[in-house]
Amino acid sequence: MNKLNAGFSIVNANPPLGIGIAGYYVPRFAKGFLNDIEARSLALSVDDKKIVIISLDNCYIDTWLCDKYREQIAKSCGIAFEDIFLTATHTHTGPLLAPTDMFDADVDVIAKYADFVGERLIDSVKLALADLKPAKMGYITGWAPERVAYIRRYRMKDGSTMTCPPVGDPNIDHPLGELDQRVHVLRFDREGAESIVFVNYGLHVDCVNGEMVSADWPSWMYSTLDKALDGVKTIFVGGAQGDVGSTHVFPEGGDMNDTEISFDNEMKSPGMSRFVGRAIAGTVLQVYDKVNYVDVDSIKMLSRDVFVSANVPDPKDLPLAHKYKDLHDAGRDDEIPYKAMELTTVVAEAIRMCTLENGPKEFCLKLTGISLGDVALVGIPGEPFTDIGVKIKDTEGFDMIMPCCLTNGSNGYFPNKDAFDEGGYEARSSSFKGDVAEKLVAGGKELLNELKK
Repeated sequence: MNKLNAGFSIVNANPPLGIGIAGYYVPRFAKGFLNDIEARSLALSVDDKKIVIISLDNCYIDTWLCDKYREQIAKSCGIAFEDIFLTATHTHTGPLLAPTDMFDADVDVIAKYADFVGERLIDSVKLALADLKPAKMGYITGWAPERVAYIRRYRMKDGSTMTCPPVGDPNIDHPLGELDQRVHVLRFDREGAESIVFVNYGLHVDCVNGEMVSADWPSWMYSTLDKALDGVKTIFVGGAQGDVGSTHVFPEGGDMNDTEISFDNEMKSPGMSRFVGRAIAGTVLQVYDKVNYVDVDSIKMLSRDVFVSANVPDPKDLPLAHKYKDLHDAGRDDEIPYKAMELTTVVAEAIRMCTLENGPKEFCLKLTGISLGDVALVGIPGEPFTDIGVKIKDTEGFDMIMPCCLTNGSNGYFPNKDAFDEGGYEARSSSFKGDVAEKLVAGGKELLNELKK
């Protein structure tokens, strides 16, 4: 028997001009807006059980700040802390929520904006809960088209590994990994109200670049679906995307239409963002009318702690790490003997080493799971590689499993084991040792088994 209710809300969370922009290792400050920064909330209830899924247009929300926001939401909205599923879309043109030592930014401006976002999240949840109405849920999986996503880590012909190598580089041999092009869609049809669409797909939200604030390609997906599906509201939560970008390293045909090569060797522009957003919207439209409707008579939400060893640096590597970090902090990147993404890699690695110089030796990562009948979500507090998502999806017991990145915290990259031997930006900057993927997959499967009971 179906007992499901669903509610939805959208609130604006635009920052002030001049605020620092998160996403890269170079200073950027907001000069204008390409599209709005928003918080979108999906509230779900069965009987007395209520949960809320929130998607905020931001690069990441530090775990301590995520916990603070969840505590504020719980206190103000009458919903349990444990029943709040707070995610960031990972846009690389979103405002800072906390100061960073990577470049000087106005601490007071950031703090005021972070407080404002907390108020907006509370408003969003209150509105979504007030909007709860009887609903039936359907689910289906579509496939993203070609030219939208690519594994961004490559084996080079000289035997090295590189993330985002220069476009057209003749030294590129082959990508290290396989794409998961599944676009997972939930559809909630409500009595006397708009339908709600939930979209889960594993692709970096990093198509714009520059100093104009933007929600990036999810905003284009939203606006395209809003126009095509009258009275339908959409929420996006990212999938396992740690090693997936939108750059084709050997562009052909119209790949370079309305785009350019950015400082970090990737294809980026507002036009690129528009293309990706429209393409994913097209996938949703292809499957929207063919969802499989199921009764939802219960909702479960559980968490599981996963303990992972820290990637503590070798003492002999620390002098050079401190040198690179000091040069970077002083704005003297030109004195570091690397360019483009290789520069980003050595700077990120140096920051990781300096940060972990005195420990800790272990991290606790909290996974968050939701079950809705035959559908499950697994929230991961960082950026897992595609292979982690694929292995979690292969768990038996559910018809659809959606790994969700940057959920209830942000702890950086979670590469697969091979990546730590191969190298590249994500593995060299990761705070964790090489078994992090295995532990997350095992923890995810255990969580799903608990949800199924």
